[in-house]
Amino acid sequence: MGEWDRVFRQHRPLPPHPQRGRARPPPRSSAFRCVLKYLHGAALSQGTKYQLRLSLFDATYHHFFGKTWRSSWRAASTAPLRSARATFNEVVYFHTSLNHPGIAVVVEVVMIAGKGDGSSQHLSCGFGTIPLFHGGSEVTNPATEDRVLKLYHGTPRALLHPRFQDPMEKNKYMTVMEKSHLQYALKSHQPLEAIFHLLPENLLVSGLPTVPGLLPARGDADDCLQKPRLMKTVTCYLERLFIQLYPSLEEFEEELLDLLNSDRLLQANTAPDGEELVIRERRLHVGVHNGLRFVRTPQVAVLVPDVELSPGGCQRVSSSGTRDAGQALVLRSRIQLSEMVPHPAFTVCFQLEYVFCSMGRAGGKALAGSARSEAADMRSVRWAVWSPVPGTGDTDVVLPLRGGARRGPCQALVYRTPPNSRQGKHVESGTVQFHVSTDSEEHLVTAAEILCKDRDELKQPPTPSLRVPTPRRVPGSPRGPGLSVSQLVASPGGTGQILQQDGGITHLEADLGSPDTEPCANDQLQALPFTPLQLPMAAVGLQACSSHVSLSRAALARLHAAGFPDILDRNQEPVEISEPVKLGNFNLRLEEADPLQGNEIVLQFLAFGRDAQGGVEGLWPRTIFLTFQFYRFPPVTTPRLQLVSTDWGLAAGLGVPAQLLVRVNEDGTLNKPPGLQLKYMVDPAFLRPREQRWFLRYLAEHSLQIDIWDGDSLLHVGSAAIKLEPLLRQGQTAVRTYHELEVATTEYEPDGTVMGREALRHGALRPLGVRVAVRGRLHLCLANVGHPCEETPGQLPSHSCTVTAPDSAVITPGGNWCSLSTPGGGRTTWARRLVDVDNELEAALRSRRPEGWPKQRAWDLQVIDAYRDHIKEESIYQMLSQAITATHTVHAVLGTAEFFEFALKNPYSIQHTVTIEVDHPELSVILDPREWRHFKELTKSVTPVEEDMFHLRDDLKPQVYLRPNETVHIPFKYQTFSADPAVVAVQGPTGLGSGANENTRSLGKSGAKQTKLIQVSFQVSGGKPIALLRVKVEPQPHVVDQTFRFYHPELTFLKKTIRLPPWHTLPGTPVGMPGGQPEMFVRCSDPDIICETKSLGPGEPQDIFLKVAGGSSPQIKKFFVAIYTDTWLAAPVQIWQFYLHSLQRLDVTCTAGQLTRLSLLLRGTAAPRRVQAFTSHPQELEVDPSGAFLLPANGIQDLYIGVRPRRAGSKFIYLNLVDVESHQLVSSWLLCLSCRQPLISKAFEISLPAGGGKGCNKRITYTNPYPSPRLYFLCTNRPDLLQFKEDSFEVAGGEVYTIGLRFAPSQTVGEEEILIHINDREDKNEETFCVKVLYQ
Repeated sequence: MGEWDRVFRQHRPLPPHPQRGRARPPPRSSAFRCVLKYLHGAALSQGTKYQLRLSLFDATYHHFFGKTWRSSWRAASTAPLRSARATFNEVVYFHTSLNHPGIAVVVEVVMIAGKGDGSSQHLSCGFGTIPLFHGGSEVTNPATEDRVLKLYHGTPRALLHPRFQDPMEKNKYMTVMEKSHLQYALKSHQPLEAIFHLLPENLLVSGLPTVPGLLPARGDADDCLQKPRLMKTVTCYLERLFIQLYPSLEEFEEELLDLLNSDRLLQANTAPDGEELVIRERRLHVGVHNGLRFVRTPQVAVLVPDVELSPGGCQRVSSSGTRDAGQALVLRSRIQLSEMVPHPAFTVCFQLEYVFCSMGRAGGKALAGSARSEAADMRSVRWAVWSPVPGTGDTDVVLPLRGGARRGPCQALVYRTPPNSRQGKHVESGTVQFHVSTDSEEHLVTAAEILCKDRDELKQPPTPSLRVPTPRRVPGSPRGPGLSVSQLVASPGGTGQILQQDGGITHLEADLGSPDTEPCANDQLQALPFTPLQLPMAAVGLQACSSHVSLSRAALARLHAAGFPDILDRNQEPVEISEPVKLGNFNLRLEEADPLQGNEIVLQFLAFGRDAQGGVEGLWPRTIFLTFQFYRFPPVTTPRLQLVSTDWGLAAGLGVPAQLLVRVNEDGTLNKPPGLQLKYMVDPAFLRPREQRWFLRYLAEHSLQIDIWDGDSLLHVGSAAIKLEPLLRQGQTAVRTYHELEVATTEYEPDGTVMGREALRHGALRPLGVRVAVRGRLHLCLANVGHPCEETPGQLPSHSCTVTAPDSAVITPGGNWCSLSTPGGGRTTWARRLVDVDNELEAALRSRRPEGWPKQRAWDLQVIDAYRDHIKEESIYQMLSQAITATHTVHAVLGTAEFFEFALKNPYSIQHTVTIEVDHPELSVILDPREWRHFKELTKSVTPVEEDMFHLRDDLKPQVYLRPNETVHIPFKYQTFSADPAVVAVQGPTGLGSGANENTRSLGKSGAKQTKLIQVSFQVSGGKPIALLRVKVEPQPHVVDQTFRFYHPELTFLKKTIRLPPWHTLPGTPVGMPGGQPEMFVRCSDPDIICETKSLGPGEPQDIFLKVAGGSSPQIKKFFVAIYTDTWLAAPVQIWQFYLHSLQRLDVTCTAGQLTRLSLLLRGTAAPRRVQAFTSHPQELEVDPSGAFLLPANGIQDLYIGVRPRRAGSKFIYLNLVDVESHQLVSSWLLCLSCRQPLISKAFEISLPAGGGKGCNKRITYTNPYPSPRLYFLCTNRPDLLQFKEDSFEVAGGEVYTIGLRFAPSQTVGEEEILIHINDREDKNEETFCVKVLYQ
């Protein structure tokens, strides 16, 4: 218990003022992170050591609370023309629920001063207050920049003076320390909320000492609270627990009652009145404590004397080794502690509590009133603490009980045995005995073993996988009661329960002591081989097959007559549409030998037409817009395009005419000419090293995914994919091809369950629950116009992977010169006024300026001279720093590791151990020589690789040993998995932007790059830098290989299993990889998303498991998943893009062919809107009002809908509420239909010829079963195959009516079941006929 005692004694916070707890229930605690930068001021003395002390203060009640935090001692240093400064750079964490403006953090500055006798003392030389909350209970605005804290003379004990007023500026006795301040930063820290159960309120701690229950920080970071990670918990079971009190239970309780009665009479100052206190209940509080606080609220169990147990209850306590063992308190249930952590500071705490009540004079009966309503007196009499012994499993434990004034974890006064008591000493206070067991075969190990294991795992290559969880033992009894059951008002009966009535107190406990009638031989559950519980979804998506169409002369004439603009080559000549070519004949050498290395990619969207077969469902859109991403250019959302009908079809054999795409202006008019043309300039001068070959392979192996959206309803029409290989010119000056793409939509049905292992094989893979329907055809032209490469000096980055520190550099300090590049390669510098570059100097020149021109001139010169002397030291420091600073630019792409080496030279003639410090987690030093060698092979680097080159310090910062004047190469890797919003623009139907207004895009000019600077310092002993490396990170858009789009109910988790295609089919995978099928790895761009993959065995496919938390409607969450085939995750072979649309869910249970009515509640926004409801299945879902209507501001309105599904089963229907003026999505719903099949009353069968014809007319009869006339309506599930002569008819009571049917011809051979629904006036189903049609 040494570790627990140490932590418990060192962290005893003072409680807040009592009035704070009585005001109201405390709200949720707010977490803070305070960074103390440096102490600056003229009051500091050089060489004197200073310390910062932080305490929490309540200005309302003039009360300090919590525990004072102390920083380390720092010596102040001075420099010429600059005040002294003491640098701390320490971080303090805490959380508090006292969200009141009077709560603040008091900072005290303490110095070490000498005495006359040669000793030293601590003196307070100033203090300041940092407010945590402003007006109300809101947290003070967390500013990202640093703040300045004013310091006051004196000691913070002045805050306790009765004349103190808040704020401090009102106190006339408080004097500010001139030219002295503390630089700090304070902001909220949400990651700390995950450890509220480990860290008590109002306790200020730093990130260096580990809070019990936390793992150390990852990598080079030494702050474990910045991103806290919890240790793995172990479940413990305490059973066969009993407590012995000495000399016996009866004598102990008798003496305790005598003392309490005497104390009661003494306090009341009365004579014995015949009343006495009796024991009402004996309770045991059991909880897990980490030295700082209880991890969870302790469980409360009821103890009973052994002699009161029934014969069928728990076994009696053995009397071996004890005296009078029959006098013991026994726990009849088993206690489960699931929050135990293998850490030496984690202990199990026991508190024995007695509940007393006052009894009357009449024979020991209770006074008037029920036992539950009278006031109970609770007293703590004993407590104990047990720390698990490392490495132990199931064992018996005996602990001595404690009492007296010693502070315990329960923060309660504990009964102490009087000195003249009849009890003995030492263990005569009592003992608690129990048997402990765990649910893991590993038992409780030490924290050191876990930390060592964690570090070993960090050294291994990253091999993500889904691990089979540790088998857990099922407890034989439920968790112990959380409250004393005598506090329950009602006592429900049940099987296996015992009701005991004793003195008006009812106990309800589970009968856990009796042995099972059929005990299991082994209660250890064994994990079965892993099998997926969800049907895997195919990842192949849209097949980008050959879409090249050979146009006839008539089709070319119609294309020219439509007025589409010509695509011109570099000689301003029209590029003709080429003939179809066979895909796959790609010659890389021919492309690289092309003198026209510049590529002008042109995408020309021409028309959009309904598919002749699959485009029947749903209304055809009036306007559309497209979203896609070409190569690593920013994503594009086109403007709205009007569909204009023509009298001819673009493609030969097209059954339905295609409609031209015409841009819509802001005023609603149509733009001329038709079509939409986008250009992409890919110039090698703006590409990264060796990227020209990557771009050519992208065109040869990848396809372009295009999403088509309804411009009015903002519903997804479908997606199309096109192979980009026709864009390869293969030596030609320009190429142009015409394409007709199938636009298909994918509908996901509710998730099913895997039955058997048939779904695990690639050959048996069928995307169950997925329906793909062709909605239309998109017509477009692809063109590539060659241009000569324009070599621009300074644009091409260096192809070398080695960064060398500069030997000499000429630096212009202060930023007083502006450099401009000239076309000739020279540099022109323009002089700038000092007042234009320094605001401080400008303010000094404007203030206290004397009158008169000569005096003003002399004053200005004096100020400028003083300013130059003031910044001289800083300028010299900047020049020296820049002389040893090297800059390297990294063009970061999502998921791709950028490797480079830094040539570090020891400039001294003595050896040094250099520590490498990196201030960003995405840039790291490669420590594993295997990883280093792997990246050198990829980059063809020839520098040597050294084994065991680096040594890790205790804070995990790498160190390297350098001999005199030696140069070594330090390998670095930059890799990011976060998608920068500035690079990844938002696309989708949330709003129509003007992303396509600029028709020409270039890689060198596209996208607003957010440059990020990372500082790397190479320091010798004493923190002296010998070299500085500044890594300039320029984010670049990445390639998207596949897009997935899911619609899911809001505020729920999406769980999907996606089957990876065979590895050899992925573009970019190396051919002939040794070792057979490699293992695939995945990484997600969102750290809050669970994304893992697991291999199911040799020859088995791999699946990706996704668990995504959805937001509120109509939010769209976008993230990316990178797929790798190498262990070191160098470069992804594929990047998948995922969209999760969060919709409001509405469950509807209905019958096929029958109308079900319901309503939706619409809530208005802050401004009135003119909205309209649109649905994805208008034939099955009706809305009222069907047109546009006004939604009042902050108002409520009903939207009535009617659902008439055509097929039985489960189905999703989407409903959008759109602002028709701004074309913004207001609300979105997901209707989950559960449709049952109606009862079939009659069945028919006919045979029809397939392959065309005029169809067939048939008649069936229907008899009205009612005695009165009725009106009936007809509908069918296949309106494309069956039409009625009349959609409604009226027939008299008992009469027969003949229904005329016309069956349309079918183009395919097969069997179709057509349902005929006969509904009444209210559209309720009366009868349903089934017609089986055989097309032969």
